[in-house]
Amino acid sequence: MTSEPTIIHSATLIDNGLERANSWIAFDGGIITRTGTGTDWRQLMADDPGYDVVDATGYILTPGFIDIHTHGGAGHNFDEGSAAFDAAIRMHRSRGTTRLVISLVTNPLDTMVALTEQVASRAAVDHHVLGVHLEGPFLSALHKGAHNERLLHAATTAELDRLLKAANGYLRQITLAPELDGGLDAVRHMVTNGVAVAVGHSDASYEQTTEAFEAGASILTHAFNGMNGIHHRAPGPVLAAFDHDGVTLEVIADGIHLRPEVISMVFGQAPGRVALITDAMAATGVGDGHYTLGELDVTVTDGVARLTEGGSIAGSTLTLDQALRTAVLRSGVSLPNAVTALTSAPARALGVDDRLGHLQPGYAADAVLLTPELEVARVWAAGVEA
Repeated sequence: MTSEPTIIHSATLIDNGLERANSWIAFDGGIITRTGTGTDWRQLMADDPGYDVVDATGYILTPGFIDIHTHGGAGHNFDEGSAAFDAAIRMHRSRGTTRLVISLVTNPLDTMVALTEQVASRAAVDHHVLGVHLEGPFLSALHKGAHNERLLHAATTAELDRLLKAANGYLRQITLAPELDGGLDAVRHMVTNGVAVAVGHSDASYEQTTEAFEAGASILTHAFNGMNGIHHRAPGPVLAAFDHDGVTLEVIADGIHLRPEVISMVFGQAPGRVALITDAMAATGVGDGHYTLGELDVTVTDGVARLTEGGSIAGSTLTLDQALRTAVLRSGVSLPNAVTALTSAPARALGVDDRLGHLQPGYAADAVLLTPELEVARVWAAGVEA
């Protein structure tokens, strides 16, 4: 499908932390060309009557949502390979996610290399896919979550280079436990190769996490989950992230991984640095039942995914529109701040905020039209309506 010249007018536009009434945008060829307020858009129509015109009176217009941490949906996990990609991507797009990073859980290294190659091939031809996020296998067994403990180990340069080669420039993010042997060297190596390094599934202390951030790590993987909590004598990774202005904190805003009050606290302590993520697995958009994640069995009951053996939370069944409603309606986050956490903050975390995450001329025509109740009404990705 190709992008049609389009004008969306009379919307309440939310972008860059601001809310602007009676706003409009115009896009063509997948790129935003003009923005404004009032009825100036009518002159564009007079000059070129070929525009498709969308009257957004009473609706909220935001940039397209960006999910930097998702494992699947629509009955498929991304580690099933390329045959699983279409359905999951389509489902998330219908919920407002116009760009995503495909996250891969821990598998044998040869499997992870092969899957990384498949994701890279898809990212090269599909604008919806920004690249790959490797969540494993370089994680701590003490905070393994839904990762296969027998496959977890410290990283070696040779292994990292295999994965970098397989990604062919599309390795966007890697989650590491920096306290493991050679962990800080691994952080530096990946940052040098243009990869955003996240601290997660880690037993790191405040001090060890600080060392990782000073070595170049710039993301905290699903804050509070898979790491030490805040203790009055051992403040842990979350406080280390609060104390480093360049660090983005991922938050799973489903009301299960974090209480709404904790979500509110994170937004308050790290303004502009929260990225709402889904951490979604196969059951997302499908329902309860039995699934797998990597090599592990998962049971989903009442929308909560847990390992069948042991009961650890195993990802989520969240979509980003649901995360938005949780943040705003249950945690009291302002709508502009919550939208930032879905758009420009994750774009900045990946270094793509020069072209994604805003509704401004020159940016990709990724847009979401929301009802006043924050339900998704319409979605455009690169100017094409989903």
